[in-house]
Amino acid sequence: MKEITSPQNTFIKQLVLLKEKSRERKKTGLFLIEGLREISLAIKGHYELDTLLFYPELLSKEQLNTLASPQTKVIEISKEVYQKLAYRDTTEGVLAVAKNKNHSVANLKFNSVNPLILVAEAPEKPGNIGAILRTADAANADAVIIANPKTDLYNPNIIRSSVGCVFTNQIATGTTSEIIEFLKARDIHIYCAALQASVTYHTQDFTKSTAIVMGTEASGLSPEWLESATQNIIIPMQGEIDSMNVSVAAGILIFEAKRQRGFK
Repeated sequence: MKEITSPQNTFIKQLVLLKEKSRERKKTGLFLIEGLREISLAIKGHYELDTLLFYPELLSKEQLNTLASPQTKVIEISKEVYQKLAYRDTTEGVLAVAKNKNHSVANLKFNSVNPLILVAEAPEKPGNIGAILRTADAANADAVIIANPKTDLYNPNIIRSSVGCVFTNQIATGTTSEIIEFLKARDIHIYCAALQASVTYHTQDFTKSTAIVMGTEASGLSPEWLESATQNIIIPMQGEIDSMNVSVAAGILIFEAKRQRGFK
């Protein structure tokens, strides 16, 4: 088994770039995963692991064996190398280099006759994206689609804030036009969370094929979405403000759809 003890090792420097630079992740088709739970979820989500790096003081050989496949390279690393690569001290001393997936909308496959899809247009904050992915996982949504993405899906902060749900959801990305065309071609009803020309969300029938579309807190949804909506919907609020955190709003709407469907 190979061992790396120096943070100045060339391979470790490449991994630091993977952690910090979106362009490096796009160029190589690789990204870093930190933590036993997150790596386990990636394996369950059929991600291919290229390399496992472990710090033996924190991760046992038995735990390592649950993650490694015959095709995966395994490297033992020192405490200094682990601290160079890890964001947290509480991720069990293990990191993985994994291969990206193709997230084209054309690759989406639905097992449900009436899929329930959560769409987010141009979300920027990794924390919000992570929370949306956790919400979609909790609701067992058929897919999450990100329109006009501003942030790389494999940003370590998205992986961390989603607690690995970036690997448990079926995710696609594309332009707003591509996604609208995809939804309409499949007769999926589009419900846009918006203030304009809206009706209260629980008056709508979400038992049929449904896409719930969320915009940013700052600027909402683009006109293209509003013009394509089956119906704009609103969550009535009784306080002084007229908006709430996008992941909270997504949770309210998607669980109303699940309630109508009998949580199936």
